[in-house]
Amino acid sequence: MHTEEDTQIMEPQTKRWKGSGRDTDSWDALPVLSDLQSQDIELIEAFAAPITNKKETSRIIAELNSLYPLNGLQHLKRVRACKDKGSQNPLEVLLCLVSEAPDVKAVSKDSLLPSSGAKWEGLGEPFVVKIPARPPLTRPQFELASQHWSTAFHEDKHVTVALRGELFSTKEKAKMHTYMTSALTAAQAAKELGMEAVGAVVVDPEVDRIIAVGHDCRRDHPLHHAVMVCIDLVARSQGGGNYCFDRYTACQFSLPKAAKNQEMSNQSEGAAEPYICTGYDLYVTREPCVMCAMALVHSRIGRVFYGTTSADGALGTRFKIHTQRDLNHHFEVYKGILSKQCGELISSDHQIEDLKEKQVKCKE
Repeated sequence: MHTEEDTQIMEPQTKRWKGSGRDTDSWDALPVLSDLQSQDIELIEAFAAPITNKKETSRIIAELNSLYPLNGLQHLKRVRACKDKGSQNPLEVLLCLVSEAPDVKAVSKDSLLPSSGAKWEGLGEPFVVKIPARPPLTRPQFELASQHWSTAFHEDKHVTVALRGELFSTKEKAKMHTYMTSALTAAQAAKELGMEAVGAVVVDPEVDRIIAVGHDCRRDHPLHHAVMVCIDLVARSQGGGNYCFDRYTACQFSLPKAAKNQEMSNQSEGAAEPYICTGYDLYVTREPCVMCAMALVHSRIGRVFYGTTSADGALGTRFKIHTQRDLNHHFEVYKGILSKQCGELISSDHQIEDLKEKQVKCKE
């Protein structure tokens, strides 16, 4: 059992990284959103027409809602102000989608609107516009959509602030900087042992305390990625875990605060302990793979912060596991923390590997 003295080991173990210092302005923690939130807006064609008599607007809208209800396009406002400031007609109204219009050779008010005449007085000749097919989910999408047609938007302020890189305060970024530097230090330790330069740190954000530090250990087992090592170390801190990484001095864990205060005795009495990583944050130098991403789902991680992307990354690059609706647990993901330092460490690691391969080929 780890004692109070053991917790001193779990204070952030860091080295001085070139270019890092305490300059938290050199990087932003940007959210990794779902495809629906991050993709460009999809546009479809529709017919619109100027309202030539503003007094007829309410009646025209009622008639159009009955004839062409625009099902599935509730995010669009039926009427917008005319973009042409010099137009004599200040308002324009959506008539129908081009795909739903009658199949006629010449499009006109008479061909699109049956029972023409007095019923459609106050309406000008139709023209084609492009409108957003889906409601915007982020402010950037909303701003793009609004350039085409007036659109309703239910803003998630949390996402808006995160996309601007302003979600975390200077004090919070300083802590994030420290934790990622600890992950970099662990990655360097792995590199010096001839393993891949990837490090990870699990933190309890409620008490600002590191629970586990791990690095790549695939020398021992092909599944011992840095994230998997960290998860197992957290499990060990809770009395479980399947592997021993004591031979690697950079791979460490400490007992959760509640367990330390109770000396683990209450576990046998049924005291509730978090399910592995519940409520914890993970800092990892490189974007996790599919296996590690799913392990984070099953261990109930709270948030993930990674430094640099990976070609096979499952939290933003190749897949976005954390956004899959069918999963029974979801977590927030942020990228870019000390991205330069994380990228340089991994790049130098790959350069060494390439050199070793060339040397082997030369010998052959």
